Amino acid sequence: MVRVLVRTPVTPGAITWFGFILALGAAALIITGHPFAAGFMVLVAGFFDILDGALARRIGQATPFGAVLDSTLDRLSEAVVLLAILVLYGGAPWVVLLVFLALLVSLLVSYIRARAEAVGLECQVGLFTRAERVIVLALGLLLSQIANALVIALAIIVVFSFFTAGQRLVYVWQQRKMDSP
Repeated sequence: MVRVLVRTPVTPGAITWFGFILALGAAALIITGHPFAAGFMVLVAGFFDILDGALARRIGQATPFGAVLDSTLDRLSEAVVLLAILVLYGGAPWVVLLVFLALLVSLLVSYIRARAEAVGLECQVGLFTRAERVIVLALGLLLSQIANALVIALAIIVVFSFFTAGQRLVYVWQQRKMDSP
């Protein structure tokens, strides 16, 4: 797909924004009671999230601002989809807790990597990164007609994302430990 896009006037920034707009559309579909369609749209938005960086690197347009914009819109995309789930479930206490924890830990996983990289450490480790969260959330939405599939997906995101946050912290700690005299 990147090879095709290279020959078009489409920019990496346009792809980033389009992916974000798709996430907003997925949130609208969730709120209006169409979780299956939203699950499909979450997957498509995730695909565009992969394309933007790949295209930027391929055509030599990768910039620090582009990376920050991409990360920012990724976090917003996750947030709007998760918050739309709250609306879908009408504030059921367990769903509120799971959405809160999923949002918190999703931000935490990304924050640990960003903070580590800001101090000059590499931190691309982790069992459950954004790609895995997107896939599990999309599956939960696609299978939402099955009893509790979306709630189970949220629980999986919470558990494995906390594990990933721990993995990243340990990895950063080990790097610092090796750098110490």
